[in-house]
This record gives sequence, structure tokens and C-alpha cells, in this order.
Amino acid sequence: MTTEELLLNAEKKALAGESLPRDTIIKLLEIDPDSQTADVLGAAARRVAAEVTGNKARIWASIGVDYKPCAMNCRFCSFGKAWGAAQDTYTLTAEEIVSYAEKFVGNGANWITLRTTEDYAFSDLVALARKIRQEIPGGYRLVANTGEINALRADELKSAGFSIAYHAIRLREGIDTPFSPSERGETLEEIRGSALDLAFLVEPIGVEHTNEEIADTFLLAMKHGAKLSGAMARVPVKGTPLYDQGLLAERRLAQITAVTRLASGYSAPDICVHPPSKTAMAWGANVVVVDVGAVPRAIGVSASEWNGFDIQRARGWFEEAGYHHGT
Repeated sequence: MTTEELLLNAEKKALAGESLPRDTIIKLLEIDPDSQTADVLGAAARRVAAEVTGNKARIWASIGVDYKPCAMNCRFCSFGKAWGAAQDTYTLTAEEIVSYAEKFVGNGANWITLRTTEDYAFSDLVALARKIRQEIPGGYRLVANTGEINALRADELKSAGFSIAYHAIRLREGIDTPFSPSERGETLEEIRGSALDLAFLVEPIGVEHTNEEIADTFLLAMKHGAKLSGAMARVPVKGTPLYDQGLLAERRLAQITAVTRLASGYSAPDICVHPPSKTAMAWGANVVVVDVGAVPRAIGVSASEWNGFDIQRARGWFEEAGYHHGT
């Protein structure tokens, strides 16, 4: 099968609601991201996005709740205590979090994510969700990005007002992190068996990750029933062990995002790219993230939107890519 036939077949399968086999995903990832063939791949993924989403773009607003040196020492994270980058400790107050959430909802965010470190009290997370729901009306969805949970905690999150959990088995989990892939998988199954939807991106992608690793991580997301997927590049933070690996090229990130679009079809209709990328939007991503507070890709607490990327800019980029921002 020629590459052109491979792309045509992948697009047809995606539109028919059929999953792509592992070998096809790997072949798509093997395409040179700087080639004209990659442009053809991106165009196919964008057509699939138009059909699957109705050209609706969505914005994921993420609030990092607590900033502190973390004993987990993930090799890509600025919070790692061993790296010495995070010196201070700061936890956003409930009032600050509600203020951020109110601003984001008012500007049209579709999701409000509360992201915590491993040490943040679960009861406090539940209380925050209840407070946000009580004080901010609207059709937005609340997302929990926290540590491992069981069925009981998943039910507590749902009753507090969360409708989605973000959780992932990350690239080289257990190697670049101290976490057990099997334990992460158990949490994913608990989420799948609950009333919560799952969001699971392929992350944090670096130049060193192979096509096979990327494909297998994406397939794990599909296996565990992710409704939102996509690709997140690792942002190098000075002082962290993986800093010298550098940043993934934008076209490579866009290519990986396009492949997740084709490979997920209707199973995960919302495909996210992070950091935001105009090329990835043009190649099928319909979700971007706006970040504030404690951001593991930065040092210190971001009082305003990380990298200056706010909802207004996200809307403009989506408009350029032919999407309309919807609910």
C-alpha cells in the first residue's frame, strides 16, 4: 500500500467509525513531519475533525491549585523537589480559584480543570468543586486532574460536580516517573467504571520518544475509553533532568495530533493539542488549553495565563483554522 493509499484508507476508516490498527498508526507517525505528505496527512485529519465535531472548537481552562516542591520527582516536571526549581509553596485560596473559574466561564470556557499535586487533600478538592458549582452557573464541565482514585472517590467527584477525570499512563511511566503503570491503569479502569468521562492525552512527548511508544500510549487511552485525547509536548524547564532534550518541533507535535484525530475517529471526538499550535489546529485539533496558577511547565505561580495564551487568543486561532467556538 502506498502512503497516499494509507492516508486515504485511514480517513475512510475514521469517518466510518473504525479504529486504526497499531501498524497503521505507526506508519502514519513515520511520515516526515516536514514533508508535503505530512501536509496531506494534516488535511485528512482536518476533514475528519470537521465531520466529527461539526467544526466546533472547545477551550479547556486549567487552574493549577497548589504549587510546592514535590517528592515524586518526575523527570519532566518543574515541581520535582530534587531539581530545586520549585522553592516556594503556595496554594490558591478558594476565592482565587472561584475568581479564575468565573472569568473563564464568562469568557466561554467549555471545561474548567482543577489540577492538584499528589499531596493535595482530596476532601479540599471536593469542597472546591461544590463551591464552584454553587457560585458559578452555566453549562461548563468540571474536570479533576489529581492523584490516584478508586471507585468511591470517583463517585465523590461526580457528586461534587465533576464530570470528567484527567488521568494518563504517561510516556515512560515508571522510568521518568516513580509511578507504577499498572497502578495508573487501575485508576483508569476505576474511572471507566464510574459516571466520569476520561480525558487522556499522549504526554509528555519529547524528541526521544519512538513512534511505537507514542502509538502504544494512544492505544492505552482508547482501551480505557478516553472521550478526549490528543497530544501534549513536554516543555523543557531549566534544572529538570530532561531539559537538555529540548522541545518537540511544532510540525511533529501537529503530526502526532493529526494521527490521534484519524485513529480516534468518533470514539474520542475532542482532540487536544498542548501547548497550543496553529499548525495542529489546522491538522485536526479542536481543543486547546489555557493555563493559570501552578503550571508544571513553569517555575512559580502564573497569576495570568501561561505564555500569554488566553481565551481571546484561542478563539482567534480557531477562527483562523475554520472552527467556531461552541459549547
